[in-house]
Amino acid sequence: MSTATVSRIDPVRTVSARYRVDPATKIATGKVATGKVTESNHSCLAATVSKKETMKTNHGSLLVVDDDQHILEAMADYLRSLGHRTETASTCRQAIDRMAEFPFEVVICDVNLPDQDGFQLLEWATANSPESAVIMLTGYGTIESAVEAIRVGAFDYLTKPVIDDELNLSIQRALGQRAIVEENKSLRKQLNERFGLSNIVGRDYKMQKMFDLIESVADTRATIMVLGESGTGKTMTARAVHQLSSRSDKPFVEVACGALPDTLLESELFGHVAGAFTGASHDRMGKFLQADGGTIFLDEIATASASLQVKLLRVLQDREFEPVGGTATHKVDVRLILATNEDLEERVRAGTFRQDLFYRINVISITQPPLRERMGDIPLLVEHYIGEMNERNGKNVKRFDDTTLQVMQRYNWPGNVRELVNVVERAVVLARTETVMVDDLPENLRREDSNRHTLELVGSAGSLRSALVVPERQILLNALEQHGWNRQKTAAALSINRTTLYKKMKKYDISFEKQLIEC
Repeated sequence: MSTATVSRIDPVRTVSARYRVDPATKIATGKVATGKVTESNHSCLAATVSKKETMKTNHGSLLVVDDDQHILEAMADYLRSLGHRTETASTCRQAIDRMAEFPFEVVICDVNLPDQDGFQLLEWATANSPESAVIMLTGYGTIESAVEAIRVGAFDYLTKPVIDDELNLSIQRALGQRAIVEENKSLRKQLNERFGLSNIVGRDYKMQKMFDLIESVADTRATIMVLGESGTGKTMTARAVHQLSSRSDKPFVEVACGALPDTLLESELFGHVAGAFTGASHDRMGKFLQADGGTIFLDEIATASASLQVKLLRVLQDREFEPVGGTATHKVDVRLILATNEDLEERVRAGTFRQDLFYRINVISITQPPLRERMGDIPLLVEHYIGEMNERNGKNVKRFDDTTLQVMQRYNWPGNVRELVNVVERAVVLARTETVMVDDLPENLRREDSNRHTLELVGSAGSLRSALVVPERQILLNALEQHGWNRQKTAAALSINRTTLYKKMKKYDISFEKQLIEC
């Protein structure tokens, strides 16, 4: 090794001021003593360091690489005194072997090593262990070598003699950055779990076809149109496309076009300059600029006005626009996903939607099947949302009774998955046991199932008179319940006199007391 200081043994300013190693004789000289660096001197120096007051620190796994054994051990002792798990290596080959066995958080490496240059270790770490931060140490620091080290991938580049606080600060910065990276990974994983394709539940063949299409087009720039009834999950599909794309680390901006009046929607999308209209006191960035580099999702696009459709067409063609009231042209790089629950082709024929815009946005169409067309997925959806609703409401419901699931599978679900989620949450909240029963379902589901059962009985009946018995009895019951079993009001609602109502109630064995018992 060439000119070096004992600060390499432990990077403490006070110690480096006392000792200096002669490059030819390896003799330590200084204010305190003159002589060879011995084991006893090393122990003394390590003890001095251990007594030094240290700052509060994050602890990590470190690897120190240096060919001078005394310096290597002293630096390792110093770092251990700070609470770090520290291992050592004296050659580049040993360091690579250690790093291959264990993913160190920080590697502190001398540039001059006996077998290979320290830059060789840096290049290996960058290629094979990119999560390890490498701090390079050298006694001959130059701007050129520092720039080269950072270019290759070094986290920091320190020159000797290294001050203790300087090294400790660099290590803390490296550990802090790693913690941020790990937190970002965790958040990204949570985003994928919440908004990724795996969060869209379905085994029906229509859903499988939709999944295949999403995976095929996600990582392209093609504009996507998501079609489907209200409540089918179009927003979840749009987010899944974004999460699967190379833009997943960029913004996902959602705009509900139908929720804003036309005058505000244009400003919301493209921004405005101060004075553009009454109340515009300052410049405002629009959603397209906010989504630059990422994805913008325009829901309910069929509600866009004719003037807004013209601006959207230009953005799709040229990826540029001007804010409301402004003259400066902004260029953006955005992926556009649109959604509607209306028939845009019919709107085009009616002249309320531009044909050229329709062809621009209808590049890739993803159709969300309504829930009534994939009844086999209802048990899967229920199982998926039970856990979520348990956690949200502090409940411990295990399952839905088989009969309950059958009732749900016979229901038409006009509100699609959104309605099912509400039904599951209601049932979980109201369930008195760990199993949800039919009585825990909303009344409209139970009534529709009862009516369906009635119609099935009617269909299986023989003569017309016998076929009319069941529906007539049910009509009477519904009317009585609707009017609180007030016979006068019920008779008036049915356009019959009270005597006829009494006779029919007796004929069909209908009474308030019996109905209570049956319930």
